[in-house]
Amino acid sequence: MTTETEFEIFLATAPGLEEVLAEEVRGKGFRRPKPVPGGVVLRGGWPEVWRANLWIRGAGRVLARIATFHAVHLAQLDARARRVPWASLLRPDVPFRVEADCSASRIYHSGAAAERIETAIRETLGAPVSPEAPVLVRARIEHDLCTLSLDTSGEPLHKRGWKQAVNPAPMRETMASLFLRQCGYDGGEPVLDPMCGAGTFVIEAAEIAARLNPGRMRHFAFEQLATFDAEAWARMRAVQRARPPAARCHGSDRDPGAIAMSQANAARAGLTEETEFHQATISEIEPPEGGPGLVILNPPYGSRLGERAALLPLYRALGGVLLRRFAGWRVGLLASEPRLAHATGLPFLPPGPPVPHGGLRITLYRTGPLG
Repeated sequence: MTTETEFEIFLATAPGLEEVLAEEVRGKGFRRPKPVPGGVVLRGGWPEVWRANLWIRGAGRVLARIATFHAVHLAQLDARARRVPWASLLRPDVPFRVEADCSASRIYHSGAAAERIETAIRETLGAPVSPEAPVLVRARIEHDLCTLSLDTSGEPLHKRGWKQAVNPAPMRETMASLFLRQCGYDGGEPVLDPMCGAGTFVIEAAEIAARLNPGRMRHFAFEQLATFDAEAWARMRAVQRARPPAARCHGSDRDPGAIAMSQANAARAGLTEETEFHQATISEIEPPEGGPGLVILNPPYGSRLGERAALLPLYRALGGVLLRRFAGWRVGLLASEPRLAHATGLPFLPPGPPVPHGGLRITLYRTGPLG
């Protein structure tokens, strides 16, 4: 229960990226983070919840686990949900909603489970229920064990607040940050994305280089909870870790619309000086100054077989340019199938696990410094 000073905190990520997220969380000073399927768990109090939302780049959302109990029928679920100290967690003047997920349990109807918990909270606390409520209580019932969590993030954490313009199937900022980490990027070298789209990799890399908090430009659901301390939060937010980056982050794309989109997104993020975007085809790319560094890109995957075959020349051309011009640079390339990645002819290290993205499973292919 959250009447204790510490409780379990769950940071969600895409399956396949749990270990990378745990490494980031550990590096930010959180105690004993443990990778579990779909995320990372750690123990802490409300200050750790706020800090995780503000600081952690790779988490999709932060859940505060507030109660765990067995329930084998709806009446028992109702009774046990009423024992949770809701008045110390939720505000009676702020609307809330409940989502439930049932698996391998005698309570199998998620809608009925959510309704029972909603009623228990409404009748014990007096707060209104609304389908658009900013505060979300999540219930997971698995093998008759019910875990109740508060979604402390609200909007998913990849919504940093600067990306208004996007192209189709954009890379989420949270995922981009973890792929950058997997490539060994720590902010101390130049980055180039030669298919930059909306500029996600470039802006994320520039934020890392400048040591800017990813959550600095947005609000969070925990600001609507009874546990919120506005003064303590204001002090935490006020700590600015910005530093002059060691190198600039670069993006290019053959599409002028993508360049305009990236520049506008970088400007909203306050990173115009730290980033540079220009129009160029793959055959025209050159290493930017200050290298060697990291080339990272998310090329088209081709969702159908014929489309994939048509992409082979693009991947071959990309590999040829990188091998000829980017000696000493490392490469991180995302692909949905090995055939496309290996068409580049690049000397890839053993790949990591595939990660779900946009209805496909993608893999990060990495090289050491090119010869």
